[in-house]
Amino acid sequence: MWRIAAPMILSNVSVPLLGMVDTGVTGHLDNSAYLGAVAIGASIFTFIFMGMNFLRMGTTGITAQSFGADDNDGLRAALGQALIVGLVIALALIVLQVPIGQLALKLLGGNAETQQYASEYFSIRIWSAPGTLANYALIGWFIGLQNARVPLFIFLTINITNMALDLLFVVVLGMTVDGVALASVIAEYSGCLVGVSFAIAALKKRAGHWPLARLTNVAAYRAFFSINAHLFVRTMALMFTLSFVTAQSARLGGQILAANAVLMNFQFLTAFGLDGIAHAAEALVGKAVGEKRRDALIHTVNLTLKWSVIFALGFTVFYFVAGSLIISILTDLQDVRSTANRYLPWMIASPLVSVWCFLYDGVYVGATRAKDMRNIMLFSAIAVFLPAWYLTRPLGNDGLWLAFLLFMASRGVGMHLGYRAKIMGSAPGPDVAQ
Repeated sequence: MWRIAAPMILSNVSVPLLGMVDTGVTGHLDNSAYLGAVAIGASIFTFIFMGMNFLRMGTTGITAQSFGADDNDGLRAALGQALIVGLVIALALIVLQVPIGQLALKLLGGNAETQQYASEYFSIRIWSAPGTLANYALIGWFIGLQNARVPLFIFLTINITNMALDLLFVVVLGMTVDGVALASVIAEYSGCLVGVSFAIAALKKRAGHWPLARLTNVAAYRAFFSINAHLFVRTMALMFTLSFVTAQSARLGGQILAANAVLMNFQFLTAFGLDGIAHAAEALVGKAVGEKRRDALIHTVNLTLKWSVIFALGFTVFYFVAGSLIISILTDLQDVRSTANRYLPWMIASPLVSVWCFLYDGVYVGATRAKDMRNIMLFSAIAVFLPAWYLTRPLGNDGLWLAFLLFMASRGVGMHLGYRAKIMGSAPGPDVAQ
């Protein structure tokens, strides 16, 4: 487990650290509109790109099961289909960038100055789409192979390059949101080159053939889309919730928007850190399903759940002790600092509330239970989050964060019940794959 989880924790933690650098370089500029613009712009691409995260999640589950069944042609088909679908989606995003950008900015709101800078950020960052989606496919494929070192190299290449270019473009060259966006574009393609080179080397070691019929025949993508369509809807519901938080923050005022942008870095740090263990669950559960070993499935879930709770407790303690310091590092705008500290307790509580759904996401991905993931996410977003937000609107920003934590708790409870009934409970003996 740790051979997979440890590199993925390092990989994943580097992602919100990058977000903190983006926040930090704009948070120290002389206009809070830059910080708000990057928050809105980044939220748009979080919604778009993470909405395509089915390329990673679905590829991991399919690859892990092919790996467990020792199907090398299946491994090639899983990678090829994911890369082809990712490229088609990326080209569509670039062609449709103007209406997508206009609609997104209208929905997220913000004052005229913030929207102007956010539009500038969007028009540059959209060109990273092919590299970003190719990276999703490559990372998912390597996790399915139980190889977490290559995703680590990809993540570190992307994030170290991005951080360095953030500092070069903004601090040294005096650029603003355009520098932050350009750094992201260059970094994504740098990571893609690393991933492709490792994939070529890995396939040379695995005898097999590229099943061209499965890559060129649309009908052959039926199994791919049967899993990934559910994952797409599931991820869209998640990103709707996150973007809704940003949009409501903007409507509560520029100071709340900036403060919540700072605080959301805590949530992302928690998510990406705990997802490292969830990625191990994906690979090991998928392999157990491919091998039809119910004992290995149950052991994996129990082991990864134990360590997830331990890490969640660590995050809570860390935020309690160092949360104010982290906020002061991310911005020197005093009003934003004081507002963020006012709502910091929600982030202190978040790891222990969120840990359950993060871990079970990995279990469901490995078992390719995409439809169940979709249904639980939709219920949590529509039947829990939105009513909770509406009922707690008089509480302002406190109500917004309360609704968000109730959403995370609902996901965890629903997925635990589903695991007991549909993954473990309905899979006696060796027939777990059914």
